[in-house]
Amino acid sequence: MRILIMEDDLGAAEAMMKGLRDAGHDTTHAVDGQDGLDAARRGGFDVLVVDRMMPRMDGLSVVSTLRREDDRTPVLFLSALGEIDDRVTGLKAGGDDYLVKPYAFAELIARVEALSRRRETGGVSTTLKVGDLEMDLIARSVHRSGQDIDLQPREFQLLEFLMRHAGQSVTRTMLLEKVWEYHFDPQTNVIDVHISRLRSKIDKGFDHAMLQTVRGAGYRLDA
Repeated sequence: MRILIMEDDLGAAEAMMKGLRDAGHDTTHAVDGQDGLDAARRGGFDVLVVDRMMPRMDGLSVVSTLRREDDRTPVLFLSALGEIDDRVTGLKAGGDDYLVKPYAFAELIARVEALSRRRETGGVSTTLKVGDLEMDLIARSVHRSGQDIDLQPREFQLLEFLMRHAGQSVTRTMLLEKVWEYHFDPQTNVIDVHISRLRSKIDKGFDHAMLQTVRGAGYRLDA
């Protein structure tokens, strides 16, 4: 499970990330509300853990903005404000759960995992969105800024993997294993050819090139 943590207290954030990683989860940290909003917009997260009080943009504003943009990623608010009115305010802003500081770490993990299960069983998103690029997993369609993009099946699989890992560098080995199901390097240029074709389809004619080559690392899809 991929978890985005928005927390300006670096010590608290590091402890949280270590505990969640030890529990088998992948974590990303945003140090303030604006950075958190930008990361959430890139997509690919299963749960957002959001501190209410942060610099640049508070947690309530971050979540309210995401909900207005139709982002339904489950949100767990963290706050030292624990009165009933505070909890209600957080839930009305779009939060799915609310945990008061200080908290037991076991409860944090339990609540995060419960939110993830709730999403899987009750409201699985059938679309992926990174910036102005959208993919409909049911209709098997892709469009950017309202323009339809026609992809071959393997190109669709490749783009889906990149969108699910938006903002992250993915290696050639990851692509071979997850998209082509090769557990060895066939020593061909199959990835280069498909990346080139995909780039020409999703980036040509647009101001911003989303599909980037990361020298020495692989590729990254970035809004």
